[in-house]
Amino acid sequence: MRILVTVKRVVDPYARVRPMPDGSGIDTGGAKFEINPFDEIAIEEAVRQREARGDTEIVAVSVGPSECEDQLRKALAMGADRAILVETGDPQDSSVVAAELEAIVRELKPDLILMGKQATDDDRNQAAQMLAARLGWPQATFASKLTVSDGSATVARETDTGEETLEIPLPAIVTTDLRLNEPRYIALPGIIKARTKSLEKRPRATTALPKTRPLRYETPPSRPPGKKVGSVEELVSELRARGAI
Repeated sequence: MRILVTVKRVVDPYARVRPMPDGSGIDTGGAKFEINPFDEIAIEEAVRQREARGDTEIVAVSVGPSECEDQLRKALAMGADRAILVETGDPQDSSVVAAELEAIVRELKPDLILMGKQATDDDRNQAAQMLAARLGWPQATFASKLTVSDGSATVARETDTGEETLEIPLPAIVTTDLRLNEPRYIALPGIIKARTKSLEKRPRATTALPKTRPLRYETPPSRPPGKKVGSVEELVSELRARGAI
């Protein structure tokens, strides 16, 4: 079995970032970069599936600048067998990423693709769905539990109305939610072993162009101060005054 896991390089989600003075981008000077936390969960799940099944290869893939190598090395330390970096400095959105991933999927023919449900930088939650549409594959999003058997996957997923369980045929795409697992601590042997694992760099395979572009980055408005109320009637009155209801 082959599992492909996507890895996105994002600013540390616990760091505070600010837009550039001219609003043209985010000031990342001195910022620390990490693997998107939902992608870490996807990597951990791939490793757990290999531990449960045995004969499984895990391939980590990233689309982005050369600096993404750091995050791919971490993915290798977490347990991925090899990594591929589609190295590009071109502007990209979810549609470009989906196009590049499609080319890799057509080549590698994985049985399962695990992706974080969304990235903590742009919060788009689109790449997996776009990739599934391009491939014509079934998908299950927001997975909180995953069981893989011969030819199919059973996925418990989070919804606004509760938990839904789906059984989908393989190959398929599954996106990971927070409750799926907790990534393990990376031990020193894993870090050392990652240095000898294959990390292939390749150019873009498509000429896809972004379908969206940011116009301006702005700091969100400050949250107004809270106010204590003495009764339900006063609460309703205040909410109506603020246009909340």
